[in-house]
Amino acid sequence: MVRHLLEIDDLTPEELLAVFDLAESERPPQVLAGKGMALIFEKPSARTRNSMEMAVVELGGHPVTIRPDEIGIDVRESAEDIARTLACYHGAIGARVYAHDKVERMASVASVPVVNMLSDAAHPLQALADVLTMRQQLGGLAGRIVAWVGDANNVARSLAIACGMADMEFRIAAPVGYCFDDNDLDRIRTSGIEPVLADTPEDAVAGAHVVYTDVWTSMGQEAERRERLDAFSAYTVDATLMAAVADGGIFMHCLPAHPGEEVTREVLDGAHARIWQQAENRMHAARGLLAFLLS
Repeated sequence: MVRHLLEIDDLTPEELLAVFDLAESERPPQVLAGKGMALIFEKPSARTRNSMEMAVVELGGHPVTIRPDEIGIDVRESAEDIARTLACYHGAIGARVYAHDKVERMASVASVPVVNMLSDAAHPLQALADVLTMRQQLGGLAGRIVAWVGDANNVARSLAIACGMADMEFRIAAPVGYCFDDNDLDRIRTSGIEPVLADTPEDAVAGAHVVYTDVWTSMGQEAERRERLDAFSAYTVDATLMAAVADGGIFMHCLPAHPGEEVTREVLDGAHARIWQQAENRMHAARGLLAFLLS
């Protein structure tokens, strides 16, 4: 049976740990030897492109990056027919898209694994890299507290689900109108976690082992920038906020960052930050996932 990864809990908790073990293997299995992987980008990304291309290379394969104008999903050709076509040539397909239903439709017909490299609903590859980084930095994951400060976006949603799978506590502090909606909360609860909706950033980070934030205005939300800057003005992660974390606590950000908005430069460059280990782990986590899906 072909396995896909459209959201992080397409893996079981046990499989999540298996992916981490493969991610840290010094001898990656050459599961893509003599094969290609199609990497579709509706939305550009420095980390996703480089980490995925190198993960494919390290598994013996050949990455083929495809720009949006080359295929025109649902304009020149349907998502389904694009997936059918690419499966004729490649051992796997990755897609970084706006609408989540595009990766769902690709996976519904593809004869090879489809990996969601980001959609408006989920970012499972980021969640894999994040929890892998937490495991490396904190040791055991069970009982650890992850505090998200800012917009309840696709990264937050996938991370919350991953925290549930790893038996961690997930807290979030977000302005009214920017927290998880009822559908998101129901989806997160399927992982076995009840997210803690904190009233303030201070409440969220008190005693936390991980403080995480993301940009306030994501790609495609540029028209909302001024409104978002006003709404999130009290949600900047600074040194005062980080002083409330547990001993050994760390700061994480999926990047790119906007210093002076969601986080200060002092925190980004400070002793708590693990942002570059996160960035590197995007490649290792992707390699472990592909090794698992193609084994």
